[in-house]
Amino acid sequence: MSLQQKIDRITDILRRDDGISGAMHYTEQTSWILFLKFLDDYEAEKADEAILSGKDYTPVLDEKHRWSNWACPKKANGQADIQRALTGDDLNRYVNETLFPYLKSFRSDTKADPKSFRYKIGAIFEYLDNKIASGHTLREVLDIIDGLNFQSETELFELSQVYEGLLQNMGDAGGYAGEFYTPRPLIRAIVKVIDPQPGQTIYDAAAGSCGFLIEAFEHLKKKRRQLTTSQWDKIQDDTFFGYEKTSLAYVMGMMNMILHGIESPNLYRLNTLTQNIRDIQEKDRYDIILANPPFGGKEKTQIQQNFPIQSNATELLFLQHFMKSLKTGGKAAIVVPEGVLFQVNSAFTQIKQELLEHFNLHTILSLPAGVFLPYSGVKTNVLFFERSGGTTATWFYECEPEQKLTKNKPLNDTHLAEFVALYSKRTTSDHSWTVSIDKLKKDYDLSAKNPAKQNDVEHLPPRKILELIQEKETAVTNLLGEIDELLGER
Repeated sequence: MSLQQKIDRITDILRRDDGISGAMHYTEQTSWILFLKFLDDYEAEKADEAILSGKDYTPVLDEKHRWSNWACPKKANGQADIQRALTGDDLNRYVNETLFPYLKSFRSDTKADPKSFRYKIGAIFEYLDNKIASGHTLREVLDIIDGLNFQSETELFELSQVYEGLLQNMGDAGGYAGEFYTPRPLIRAIVKVIDPQPGQTIYDAAAGSCGFLIEAFEHLKKKRRQLTTSQWDKIQDDTFFGYEKTSLAYVMGMMNMILHGIESPNLYRLNTLTQNIRDIQEKDRYDIILANPPFGGKEKTQIQQNFPIQSNATELLFLQHFMKSLKTGGKAAIVVPEGVLFQVNSAFTQIKQELLEHFNLHTILSLPAGVFLPYSGVKTNVLFFERSGGTTATWFYECEPEQKLTKNKPLNDTHLAEFVALYSKRTTSDHSWTVSIDKLKKDYDLSAKNPAKQNDVEHLPPRKILELIQEKETAVTNLLGEIDELLGER
């Protein structure tokens, strides 16, 4: 049975025996169990590495609380020790009254280093509880997960892929607090063209499931053989930073990063917009910012006071935060709804003026409607800008799949392949063009207007235009005649 099949089996068990329904709930419950099994394998691997290198390794968990001692204890011959295995009320009592309080205490330990793996575990379990009411159901789930082994790169990769699927299902079921699960093909394309380098700091102030940070890590991991130990340690401990407002998304994002191999994520639970951006200094800024912030929301006046240009639109507040948080010479790629580009009321125009005059808004990727289905059909764009002087011209690329995007036919890597290929060349094509700063500043409407399409219409011969009008008039006349006949028959 594959890992995916085992996860599907667990989902069925939780629905059938424990009444846990909805992707958000069974994903949450499956996640903490998967994480503890992963942690047990991780500890075992670290202990083996220490022995081989002649070093000492101090496990994060006390021996009695390790998976191999309470979840699925083993005999000396490696076989399951059924007599020592807790089940029923005994199992639930141990998990609820002993294990979870123990894990939560890691976060409140005043002596704990906030960057330590132990502290991160406590941060995860601070917002988690066991909701599997039956200890017998929990025992069945534990037995299935105990058969997994996360000590090889292949198995860890499979786990990370399956876990991504769980998170996507959770997003499809409603997301969390209006935060949309960003399609991974879009994230991959953005990370590929931004091309993060070792030593750079990478930031997402609306981290969600941490897709941008994880894809950036995967991008850097390809260079691992070329890196020194200190460079790799910096990638692990001091490269990825983020904030997440909602507790469930924060927990899922933290676990997702750890399961992908980022051992010490600098992820914090916080509403980013509560920070006064006037207090942000160069030392607080980041080399690279990648984000798909929540949009369509409204913020209270108290929150708006944290921004020079006040607006209740969350997308405008986040955009100001990102602009202020970008280092000199830094690069950003931010997903925004179409309205940010074409609306020209006071706040929208002021922010776009600031962006064009003090940043290099060199690229706008126009995405098709339906990228964020099933939870939003709104059309979106990606703004690529740098803190490196003002804008002189902006290159537009219009992603236009031949078939309309639907839930069952989502965005894929092929749809963005040409954009990735043309990005650095800024080539003009049927889908790409460049607009000068003078034209952009005429009305600050930054929405994509493909000149190739406009030319097709403007340059039609007069005779052809007349023929098209006559065809439409004939069709309308015929339709009116049919309606008249139907009314006459009645």
